[in-house]
Amino acid sequence: MSIERVKAYFRKYGIEGRIRELDASSATVELAAAALGCEPERIAKTLSFLVDGHGILVVAAGDAKIDNTKYKAQFGTKAKMLSAEDVEKMVGHAVGGVCPFGVNEGVKVYLDISLKRFETVFPACGSGNSAIELTIPELEEYSNYLAWVDVCKGILI
Repeated sequence: MSIERVKAYFRKYGIEGRIRELDASSATVELAAAALGCEPERIAKTLSFLVDGHGILVVAAGDAKIDNTKYKAQFGTKAKMLSAEDVEKMVGHAVGGVCPFGVNEGVKVYLDISLKRFETVFPACGSGNSAIELTIPELEEYSNYLAWVDVCKGILI
């Protein structure tokens, strides 16, 4: 189970106890916000794309939407989301619980600047009913991100 993988990953940092396993689904931004009692934009959604035959992850604010022009300028290709089947196979987590923690070897993680407006955000933890509250510096540390990117539209920082 993917959440066990994330717990093991966070155990290395001594923070596995901060993972919240929820009674309700957190598989979408709206469901996660309702289950956590926070604003939808503070959900750190993790989007899975195919770039040069490999899966990449872009973690963005819950209210952010991919801007195709910015995405192509950043990654040199059109934004093509992975299918649900490919997400689990390439990234290591199923849709609804995709997160930047404990991912398969070689998966590159990028953080979108839409997250920078918040002190803390809530990414998933490998299942459709889990989350963890992290500061932005914690998200940077634990996600092993490669770079901050600006690939979303309409978000003012």
